[in-house]
Amino acid sequence: MFSTVNKPAERVDAYEKVTGRAKYGADLQFAGMLYGKVLRAKHPSARIKNINVDKARAIPGVWAVMTAQDVFCNEIGVIIQDQQVLAKERIYYIGDGVAMVAAESLDVAAKALEAIEVEYEEIEGIFDPLLSKESNPIHPERVSNEVVHHKLRKGNVDEGFAGSDVIIEREYETQFVEHSYIEPEAVVAVPHENGSLVTIYGSVQNVFATRDAVARCLKADLSKVRVVQNHIGGSFGGKDEVVSAMACRAALLALKTGKPVKMVNTREESIVESYKRHPYKMKYKVGATKDGKLVAMEIEAIADGGAYACQTPFVTWRSVVQATGPYEVPNVKTDTYGYYTNNVYTGAMRGYGSPQVIFANESLMDELAQKLGITPLEIRLKNILKNGSVTASGQKLDRHEVSLAEVMKKAAEAIGYEEKYREYSKPQRGDKRRGIGMAISFRGCSLGAEAVDAAGTVLSIQKDGSVYLYSGLAENGQGLKTAFCQIAAEELGIEMKHITFLEANTLISPDSGSTVASRSTLVGGNSVMRAVESAKRALSRFLAEEFGLPSSDLVFKENWIYTPDGKKLISFAEAANKAFWAGVQLSHVGWYVAPNIYWDEEEGRGNPYFTYVYGCQIAEVEVDMGTGEVTVLNMAAAHDVGRAINPEMLKGQIYGGVMMGLGYGIMEEVETDEGYIANTNFDEYIIPTSKDMPNIIPIIVENPDPDGPFGAKSIGEPTLELGAAAIANAIAQATGRRIRSLPLNLERVLLGHPLRKGRGKK
Repeated sequence: MFSTVNKPAERVDAYEKVTGRAKYGADLQFAGMLYGKVLRAKHPSARIKNINVDKARAIPGVWAVMTAQDVFCNEIGVIIQDQQVLAKERIYYIGDGVAMVAAESLDVAAKALEAIEVEYEEIEGIFDPLLSKESNPIHPERVSNEVVHHKLRKGNVDEGFAGSDVIIEREYETQFVEHSYIEPEAVVAVPHENGSLVTIYGSVQNVFATRDAVARCLKADLSKVRVVQNHIGGSFGGKDEVVSAMACRAALLALKTGKPVKMVNTREESIVESYKRHPYKMKYKVGATKDGKLVAMEIEAIADGGAYACQTPFVTWRSVVQATGPYEVPNVKTDTYGYYTNNVYTGAMRGYGSPQVIFANESLMDELAQKLGITPLEIRLKNILKNGSVTASGQKLDRHEVSLAEVMKKAAEAIGYEEKYREYSKPQRGDKRRGIGMAISFRGCSLGAEAVDAAGTVLSIQKDGSVYLYSGLAENGQGLKTAFCQIAAEELGIEMKHITFLEANTLISPDSGSTVASRSTLVGGNSVMRAVESAKRALSRFLAEEFGLPSSDLVFKENWIYTPDGKKLISFAEAANKAFWAGVQLSHVGWYVAPNIYWDEEEGRGNPYFTYVYGCQIAEVEVDMGTGEVTVLNMAAAHDVGRAINPEMLKGQIYGGVMMGLGYGIMEEVETDEGYIANTNFDEYIIPTSKDMPNIIPIIVENPDPDGPFGAKSIGEPTLELGAAAIANAIAQATGRRIRSLPLNLERVLLGHPLRKGRGKK
């Protein structure tokens, strides 16, 4: 007997990628194709007084020059429609597009951009969200610069602090971070193809979000805009609104010229234009008893939303839910805010509002443990969520296994935490000093109460028994295609080689929302299960009638279909052929809607997610006290995933997530100076390389979830959340200095600067 789930399986897209046959957005070619480029702003805050494009239009080989005056609907956005396709009257950040051209070559397009004359009137900008709070609105249609305010309330914090033996207050801060995907953004817009007004191909993370933006921009029916995803060279949340804006521009140029138009960002253009991970400024106040039990926590987190709302309303909502960490705290008052500034705008990035608050609350737990004279492990074990615990939002955890103690134990044993913690707590001599630090988390799975959470899959059995399926969720490199094929193969009882997964295509794939929030395996996998169940019911009913069986409870396994008593009835391929010629429906849609959850925005409580995942990462570091250099030696990462559909792919997620967390923790920062970006390429924006990779110990913990396909939950984002906090705690032990600002770079480690200096002026 063969089985595909909970076993390694070759990625279904591996051959194309390793042989170089995979087509990415920049690889696409169409007859008569033109090249589109965008002229971007010279200032982060300015008024456009005049644009003259006459000289650009006169250049031979230029087919179109367009400004905001040529855009049918100029405001797009998934949540709040405030993002300009092209700046009309006002420049809000340095990445705003002012004009665009379509030309026969990139050289001609570059000449055309140089020929466009723009007259600006600079406006004093706002570059600090704390100043933005009290300043006049950047967007004149709004009454203030507040994008959003979320609150969470439990118990009474005043009473909690009054009853606390120990109270500490701390401030923490995080930085702008670039997604750093290998492939810059790329799209091709083809006009009037296959009955559509325009077809968009390219490195699109969310095909339906892109379709919605393009249709809005063109004032066209959704059915007239087709978006097809090509292979994507990394995204991590970053190829959403940026690519949507690029697709709008390419579509406008394609319809203007009547020709396909390709747009590909350079790395510099990508870093200047694309949104980043939100920087947070956080204030934490915590009260505890003298034996280490948490009593109260009060939190304020302020996010820099940048020029446009983008995902700030949802990112800060996840933060408010998870800001207290995976601890049972009887009294909680949390407020998260997002503010507009004239900085580069901020949006979805792997972790989505949790890495920032985890850095803060896990640093805080170590600081509290030190104040109380107990170990970091002890204070966590005293306060972690358990089965039946009530979270900060008032949700009782009684539908799944709350495995914090298990992941902590397994990570600690794997890296030798307790022994090393005792050893590194002793006085160390010399420049090289070591430390070990841990961080734990719980993370709500899927979209949660912030949005409708549903997904669909179409499964079609062919008359030879082969199968194709396509989903409304997109492969972004995470292994979705492979996991979905494994689920379908397991349920149909056939080998994976008989299943073909088709690319996401908005004209044939069910609208399943965005491929975000680590929701693909959980929500999308359930939709695959539903599609297979529907197909099996149809086949079983037909075969029971065909063979005169008393029951249609047939068993699908090993490429055969068996009777309930275990007798071979017919091969799967033969059954498909018979059913086809009998007119049986062999194409089925599986639709899955997540279990009911709710959130009361006014009261600041509810059941925000239907299930959670739990993780623990422990970092062992060596710090050179003479230079401030930090070397991460070992990382243990234990994550409860419900059940692993493909354990080897899951380990790959752990390796990648740990490295992204390492980069976030000790080296990565988009450096801004009053809205200008200083490091616009990878020679100055530093990311980890293979030489920075520590010994990583991946630990898969399985407690099957009742709502997951085969018990599976999520893994993509949890692996990134914990690294920075664990490394910060390890550095604090090694150096005796607590640094409360990311990244933990040489200057801060060496000099012990707890927070960065104030950024920006009013």
